[in-house]
Order: sequence, then structure tokens, then C-alpha cells
Amino acid sequence: MKIKKIVAVAMATAMALSVFANGGAEKSGSKDGKVVLKIMGYGDNANAEGMTFKRICEEFMDENPDIVLDTELLYDEAYHQKVVARLAAGDVPDIAYMGADARWGASWQEAGVQVDNTKFFPSNIDVSSIPDFFGNGNRPYLPLGASNYCTVVAVNMKLLNQINGGKLPATYKELVDLAAKCKAAGIECMSTHGADGWVWGSCVMSGILPRTTGDLKWVEKAVQGKVKWTDAGAVAALDVLAQWVKDGVMSKDAVLVDDGTGKSNFANGKYLMYIDGQWAMGESSFGALAKDIKLIPIPQVPGEKANAGAIAGAWQVGYGITKAGASDPKKLEAAKKWLEYFFSTEEIIQKLRDGAISAPLLKNFKLPNDLDPCIAQKATLGKYPSAYVIDSYLTGTPNDILNAGMQDIVAGKQTAKQVAEAVQKAFDAR
Repeated sequence: MKIKKIVAVAMATAMALSVFANGGAEKSGSKDGKVVLKIMGYGDNANAEGMTFKRICEEFMDENPDIVLDTELLYDEAYHQKVVARLAAGDVPDIAYMGADARWGASWQEAGVQVDNTKFFPSNIDVSSIPDFFGNGNRPYLPLGASNYCTVVAVNMKLLNQINGGKLPATYKELVDLAAKCKAAGIECMSTHGADGWVWGSCVMSGILPRTTGDLKWVEKAVQGKVKWTDAGAVAALDVLAQWVKDGVMSKDAVLVDDGTGKSNFANGKYLMYIDGQWAMGESSFGALAKDIKLIPIPQVPGEKANAGAIAGAWQVGYGITKAGASDPKKLEAAKKWLEYFFSTEEIIQKLRDGAISAPLLKNFKLPNDLDPCIAQKATLGKYPSAYVIDSYLTGTPNDILNAGMQDIVAGKQTAKQVAEAVQKAFDAR
């Protein structure tokens, strides 16, 4: 295997690769004596994940001229919609981007196209670090990395040292006291990029709900109909947002902040704390500040019953060989070769450096000494209790209503009780 051209060629490759994407090969398993692999990837031409996928596929074909990759690359809802359409039409890719939860894995599982990939994993992968997703030993895909932590709070420790002697809040009262000190210093205590509705469910409420309900798996039970959004613990979780605003912990203006503005405000010392997913905290855009950033769970919330320090995460999606890919020996060998290439040690470490994953699933892995401090810290987040991410289970209209409702709570337009009732009503009407 040649040395990977990780950095310099990524953009050029993204521009030049359209010749083989979206149907560049025949539907059969071979073309002109070459093995044809159909791969459904995730990303687009404008983001790092999509550009990385395209670059790797081009390099793979350069090094394996006997294999043709027939790829389709889709992002966000377009991906989910196409998964349903392709599976309904019986157009099953040989390798596909998938997960193990309701949002990323249910369609593949229900179609019966998954197979156990454990025996297909490359030799550099530490299989023991990958969970038994379904309790039967079946691992239908290889995750990009360890759990994707969504409810991470970045703290500017340099500011905290100036304002509070470097002491992190251990109780909600201490958080409120800290908010008052922040106000006196002319900065905001805690914020997020709340103009993006999904942030409230994925990055905020997913870390609060297990505290006020006392249940790390509460959202899964809600989707199963075992508990309701109108239950006291869920309403209390939503009411935390209103309490934050009332106590000065968070400004109602958080709902107006976009992603770029939020990161910029945090980097420039306008926020003491910033809530986002681990992917944002791994970016190098924080520059010199990175060495002064500490990553923690959401601090104690009012009404907290249990699961102190819970941090929500979902096992990362990745790529798996489907039943179609495993059905023919030649295709299977080609597919295994692609997995080995895509998940090579150098590619996995590059994903870690890019902030795309939280921790590599590699045998005997040691953190490189030259990692950005924030990236190195992400690998420590697994010490906290792990909760479920809301939109890994709650999807569609109920999830949309929840996210918009939380924005309304922060803005003072709806109460927690009203939002809870609206979510439950939408869920019951599905």
C-alpha cells in the first residue's frame, strides 16, 4: 500500500472524482473482467467526510485496477431517503454506511440485508473495543471510531481562572453563582449554536434528560411507548432550559446564534462555556486557546435525580459489507480489501487528527504526542456515564417539534409542559 496523500490531494480529488460516482459501473458484479463493488457512502463534496471518502476511493482504484467502485455519496436527509428507496427497489449496495441505532440502522436491519462483519474486520482493528450491538455477537458494520459524544461542554479555563479561581461548578447553585460572576465580568456563562434546531436535542437535552428522569435509556423507552414526554421527569428536563435563562446561566439570545458565530464567540472569550458535540471540540480552529480548554459534561442541573455527569453518545456509524457484498467470493474479497484500505491505521489516525472521531478502534493504540490538546481530551470522555442521544431514536415530526419547542422555551414563547404535550401528541399521531 502506498503512503497515503492525506492532506494535499483532498480538495483536488473531490473535484476530479465524479467520473466513477453515481452509476459509473454496470449493475452486475463484474465489468470487463473486473470486480464491481457498489458502495453507498455518506458526505458531500463540501465537507471533510465526503472529500475523504472520495479521495480514498480514487486511491483504492489506482492501487487495485482489477476493482471498479460504483459509488453513491449522499448527505443528511437525502441519505436516509435514498436508503429507503434503494432497499425497496432491491438495489442493495455491497458496502454501505450504516449504524446500529434506529436512525442509522433500522432500515438496513428490517430489510434483512445485514450480515455479521466481525470476521471481515481488518487485522489492525481491536474487535474487543466494539460493543456487541444486539447482544448476539452480530456486528453488521465497522464504526469509524468510538462513541460520538454529543453533549460536550468546552470550558475556557483561562477565563475560569480569572473569574472563579479555576473552580468548576460541582452543584447547580455553584453554576448559578458562577453565572453571576460571568455577568459582572461582561461575558456569558454558557451558550450553544441554538439557531440550529437539532442542537437542542442532540447536544443539550440528551445530556439533561437522563439526569431528571434518572434513566440513561429513557428516550429509547419513550419511543417504545413505555414512558411519555408528559411524565414529570421529562417535563423537568425541558424546564431546565427555562431555569437556565431565569438564573442567567444561558441567555435567551442563544437561539439566535449560528454555528460559526458560536465558535467564534467562545474562541474570543465571550462565552465561558460552550455546548457542542465532540466533533466541534476536535477542530484546530481554537488555535492557542486549545491548551486552555477543558471538556466536561453539562454541569449539574436543577431537578437532577441520578446519573451525575452523564454524557450522551451514540456509537459512530461506519461501513459494513452487506449480504449482497458477501454473496459472491470475488466481491467479498474485494470488499474486505476496501475495508482494510478505508480503515488503515494512517487513515484512522488522520480522522482523529481532523476531529472526525473521538477515539480510534486500533490495537495497542497510543495517542500521538503532537495531537491538538482538545483532540487528546476527547479520548477521556468515556469515563462518564453514557446516555442515549435523543435523535438516534426519536425521529420525524415528534423530533422536529421537540427541537423547535426547546428553542421556544429558551426564547420564552412556550412552557416546558406545553412542549412536552405537543411532542407526545405528535408521537401518538404517527
